[in-house]
Amino acid sequence: MHKELLEDIGEKELIKRLARFMPKNQISDDCAFIKTANKDLLINTDSLVENVHFSNETISSLDIGWKAVSCNVSDLISSGCSKIIGVNIGLVVPAKTDWNWIQDLYKGINQALEYFGGSILGGDCSVGKEKVISITAIGIQGEIKLRRNSCKPKEIIMTTGLHGLSKLGLMIKSKKIFDKNIFLTQALIDSAIKQFCKPKLNPKFLKQILNARPKKSDKIIGCTDSSDGLFQALLDLSIESNCKAVIDYTKIPKHKDWPQGDEWDKYYFFGGEDYELVFSLPKKWATNLLNSEKTISEIGYFTEGSPSVEFKNLQNDNFLKYKSFAHF
Repeated sequence: MHKELLEDIGEKELIKRLARFMPKNQISDDCAFIKTANKDLLINTDSLVENVHFSNETISSLDIGWKAVSCNVSDLISSGCSKIIGVNIGLVVPAKTDWNWIQDLYKGINQALEYFGGSILGGDCSVGKEKVISITAIGIQGEIKLRRNSCKPKEIIMTTGLHGLSKLGLMIKSKKIFDKNIFLTQALIDSAIKQFCKPKLNPKFLKQILNARPKKSDKIIGCTDSSDGLFQALLDLSIESNCKAVIDYTKIPKHKDWPQGDEWDKYYFFGGEDYELVFSLPKKWATNLLNSEKTISEIGYFTEGSPSVEFKNLQNDNFLKYKSFAHF
């Protein structure tokens, strides 16, 4: 009998198959929604694995602690979380791990929780060949649900912040060789390293959305984060909402010193770990938000059609041949 290996079926197919063991639509979003008698809950789990997501050469354990919280909080925010309750921590480390490494890891976790809210609720630890930090974050579902499957044709597609910076930060910290013809300004270098090591996210996003809402009867919008890259975020929204995303390349917000070229477009759209929000709103709602929040940019719209991402005003689309990061 032929064995199917994970490297052959890939991460998306693995998740699709695992969905058979779960309630319907449980994998549409990264967060699980739990309805309770009082406040409804959002629960999310993300793991950082040594030599897959981090290494001692590129990032300190203090910053790993911050990122371990950030990647979970990002999923909560992109689902409409109004308050972070706390996190459970699963820690796997080799027996010869320096205590100072673990101490700094937990300092970083607490620094992030002081910024985002919540506390350490508990966890578990075990020995292993490589370090693994697995965090389960719990938050309260806010007044508006943010879901990947809720985008609609004619809605305006928007994004918070800038993309590509975390990828560039990783390349700088990894001492990757850049094209000698490319000059990176100190401002760009500083922004990239900061985004890679200590992403700040946008914990006030739900409040911004609520303030711009024209009708209180609107209770759900389409949204996800760009943890796997801007292109993958757009594709996920398109697939889950069963509509086509049309992106205007000229409207994409970039750092003022971001270099031009296919390679840099690839870093921008497929880099990942920027943890910005990608979402859509009806036109009036979108206009209200864009007028009040200058860090949010309109980048396109959804239309009827097969789930896909189409670009306009794009002279060269070679970078679109690239694929998003996958774990297998």
